Amino acid sequence: MKSNARKRLTAVLISSTTFMLTVASFSPAPAQGFGSAAPSKWQTSLQFLVGVPQGQFNTNVGNNGYGFSVLAGYAPQASSFIAGVELGYLNYGSQSRFEAFNPNIPEVRIKVDTDNSILLAHLVLRVQPNAGTLRPYAEGLGGLNYLFTRSSIQDAGSLNRELASTTNFDDTAWSYGAGGGLMLRVYQKTNGIRRGLQEVLIDVRARYLIGTEAEYLKKGPIQNQNGVLVYDVQKSETDLLTYQLGATLRF
Repeated sequence: MKSNARKRLTAVLISSTTFMLTVASFSPAPAQGFGSAAPSKWQTSLQFLVGVPQGQFNTNVGNNGYGFSVLAGYAPQASSFIAGVELGYLNYGSQSRFEAFNPNIPEVRIKVDTDNSILLAHLVLRVQPNAGTLRPYAEGLGGLNYLFTRSSIQDAGSLNRELASTTNFDDTAWSYGAGGGLMLRVYQKTNGIRRGLQEVLIDVRARYLIGTEAEYLKKGPIQNQNGVLVYDVQKSETDLLTYQLGATLRF
């Protein structure tokens, strides 16, 4: 993505998120009814995660990433704000091959796996209703992405037990963006007891994450040339469009 386009996108993301946060600041907290559950203050989400590289990042990588994410959030005094931390993992390329354990022992073989991955770590500020069956929300987030390629050897004859591993290449990029989603409540405690699980919600969301420039490897970039490893290193900005689907628990 060109620099001017990234600047325009950044302005749109920041403006829309600021607007939603401003609107939410004037929203009253949900009312308490007799016999209803007390407002939830803590929530955690576990979601399936799809990452779609954008711009030059997509050209270099050529694969979507698949993984999962976990979010832990807190709503101060049952307000319309949720502040939290989210961690995610994406694998955007894997390769496996079998090699002799030793040139002098070709009968014993091991499995060699190489994975190209991204760890995502973000602080999240969300505008989110605390009541209702359907709950749309908007959010802004900032943090970093850790891009790394890792190789491991495994015992091919013993349930793929890992014997050794190494990180071949890694780099870190700053990441920020915005997004939105929708929750559908499928369970609510109704006895008014403010202990334990209060609600279960189906949660779907999409985000655009602007990533700064980083170096990384794509699938199949490591070559062994006469015993020397040669890396085909790629370099670009690391924008991601992400889609997530999972469940949110509120306590």
